[in-house]
Amino acid sequence: MQYVYMAEIVADPDGGYLVTFADVPEAITHGDDRAEAIVSAREALGLALRGIVQDGRPTPRPAAKTGIAIPVDPEDAIKLAVIAAFKDAGISKRELARRLGKTENEARRILDPDHHSKIGPMQDAMQALGKTIVVSVQEAA
Repeated sequence: MQYVYMAEIVADPDGGYLVTFADVPEAITHGDDRAEAIVSAREALGLALRGIVQDGRPTPRPAAKTGIAIPVDPEDAIKLAVIAAFKDAGISKRELARRLGKTENEARRILDPDHHSKIGPMQDAMQALGKTIVVSVQEAA
C-alpha cells in the first residue's frame, strides 16, 4: 500500500488555510499559508492514522482522487505497514517475537504505533511477516 492521501486545502474565512482529508476525516489542520498548511497536514495525517490503528481500526485506504497529495511521514508509514502486515498474518505477538528471536515486549514495541522503532527491527518484522519495504522518492510538492 502506498501511504499518500489527497488533502483538500481551502482558504479559511477566519484567515489562513484549512486542510481536510476525505479518506481520514480525523485529520484536520490549519496553516497561516499554504506551505505551513501542507507541513501541518503531514503531521495531522500521521497522528490521525496512528490514532486509528491504536483504536484497533484498519488503516483507511487512500481512495480520493482530487486534492493535493500528502505523503505520510516515512517512519509512520513503515510502522503502519508493519502493523497491517501483522494483523493480516493472524499471528500472536508471542509468535512474532519468536520469529524475530526477540522478547514479546520487544515485539509489542514494534507494534506500538506511538513507539519510535529503528528501521532495522521494522525491516526484520516485515521479513518475518513475509513482506518487504519498498522506498520511493519523488519530487517535492
